Amino acid sequence: METALSIQTENLTAQRRILVVNPNGSPEVTRLISDTATAVLHPSTAVRVLHPEGSPRSIETRADRRRAEPLALDLLSRHRDFDAYVMACFDDIAIESGRRFLGAPIVCAAEAAISVARMFATRIAIVTTVETMVPGIRSLIASLGAEKVCTVRAAGIGVASAAAGGAEIDRKIDETIENARSFDGAGAIILGSGGLTGRAGALSLRHGLPVIDSIEAALAMAELGARLRPKK
Repeated sequence: METALSIQTENLTAQRRILVVNPNGSPEVTRLISDTATAVLHPSTAVRVLHPEGSPRSIETRADRRRAEPLALDLLSRHRDFDAYVMACFDDIAIESGRRFLGAPIVCAAEAAISVARMFATRIAIVTTVETMVPGIRSLIASLGAEKVCTVRAAGIGVASAAAGGAEIDRKIDETIENARSFDGAGAIILGSGGLTGRAGALSLRHGLPVIDSIEAALAMAELGARLRPKK
């Protein structure tokens, strides 16, 4: 079963179709991701944004991940007719397994964001939500070969709280970015959570350095992958 928000799925002139999977069960985060997809993707690209029913509303621990991943994989297995896929979380949930059976590119948001951030700076910091996410993100960036250039900091906010926003959430994110710049020497910031999507532009202006939205980066890469995919 799934809960879905759909954008442009009735676009009969669509040149390509992208499926975006939010592995957590939060409708608020799924809607944020949908809004980001509307802003980033070309009007000729049809996109569908889904999250699995029964998944944790926030994926903040290893137990959350173990519960969420099979649900995400089941969802992918039932939607095999898209030109590209995005896993809209700062994790490699379902990426390796999905690449084994999907006939189209599947994009890891962390991998996409790190690739973009490296164009701007030699030192990068990932700003994520809760401290329990940090060890997993460090392991992920090591697997991507970025551990020597990339640090990780948690803002101390839950995924659902990040999606809801508010003055206190903004203060914690701002403080974390300033610490990353001052103490880590970061020249670019990556927002490492689906709950933080949609904030990059304002944060970049406020702090005067590149801020990369991992979901925006993944969507852009998926659109490119869909265009490059050989036509049958």
